[in-house]
Amino acid sequence: MKTQKFEIVSAQSNIDWVGRKVTGAHNGTIDIKAGELVFNDGKLAGGKITIDTTSIKILDVTDPATNAQFFGHLASDDFFSSEKYPDATLLITEVLDNHVEGELTIKGITHPISFDIMINTNGDTLTARGKVVVDRTLYGMRFRSGNFFKDLGDTLIYNDFDLDVSVTAKAA
Repeated sequence: MKTQKFEIVSAQSNIDWVGRKVTGAHNGTIDIKAGELVFNDGKLAGGKITIDTTSIKILDVTDPATNAQFFGHLASDDFFSSEKYPDATLLITEVLDNHVEGELTIKGITHPISFDIMINTNGDTLTARGKVVVDRTLYGMRFRSGNFFKDLGDTLIYNDFDLDVSVTAKAA
């Protein structure tokens, strides 16, 4: 069995996020700090991606003061607790065809996660894309969740948020 590792190129990789609420949605980006993908006989077999929770950006809020306030809230204990937990990790544990099983750790809390992935290889470079849907309440992010609070009306924030992950990696 031939094993090959690909190191993620952080500057060419990113995550786009979307969080939804009753009255609309917010979107932004978050940086990938580091990671690697492991291939056995030319097929993805495992890997790990480290996500920088301190790098969250909100793209749809253009007023600087409101954007800073929103960022502060996302970095707070209501959401990512970025000061205490600057990294989140996605560990790929099993891959069948283009379906990934793994473990997502946010705020020191780990849960299983699964998603589909598309991989393109060109020589010693590969690109991979996947959409991960995360239930934030599994990671202690209960702020304005209908599962934990009543009568939120139009202030309710939906539990699931989307991460569109795009990575570029080079053969190690």
